[in-house]
Amino acid sequence: MTTAPVSRRAYTLVTVTAALTAAFAAAGALHAGWPVWTMFIGWIAFFTRGLTTRSSVENLACVWLGLALGALAALAIATLAPVLGVPLAVPLVVLVVALAVVSLRGLPVLNNLLGYFLGLVAWFAAHLEPSLAHLAELAGASALGSLAGWVSHHVPRRLIARH
Repeated sequence: MTTAPVSRRAYTLVTVTAALTAAFAAAGALHAGWPVWTMFIGWIAFFTRGLTTRSSVENLACVWLGLALGALAALAIATLAPVLGVPLAVPLVVLVVALAVVSLRGLPVLNNLLGYFLGLVAWFAAHLEPSLAHLAELAGASALGSLAGWVSHHVPRRLIARH
């Protein structure tokens, strides 16, 4: 979705396409048993940078890696909290995870800092126990959202280009 001046017809087409795509993606998330908000993590990630198919895959991969880091952080907190106490374990784990994530911004690919943080936020907001099944659930929901973002951006552009 762009903020560049467009015709009223193009503006309406983009708006309606995005709304319909969001509605279908929300229905898909509900059908899969996922909270609708989890789908929007991928949608937001799509629009963080690039807007190409390649960048959408890279953005989504950063979200997925953020989810995995979130699950590992949750495991680390659960392991350290009984020994160090929550007031020390949480900041210590956050320090290590933040060092890792912020360092990844220098990679030639998979350097979407916002994508990593979206994955981390999604993991902790979901309040799930660390497991591969829960990772897959959040990864699937974010993939649905990323696909919906891609559709809402590319379909109107292709339709507009035809006319």
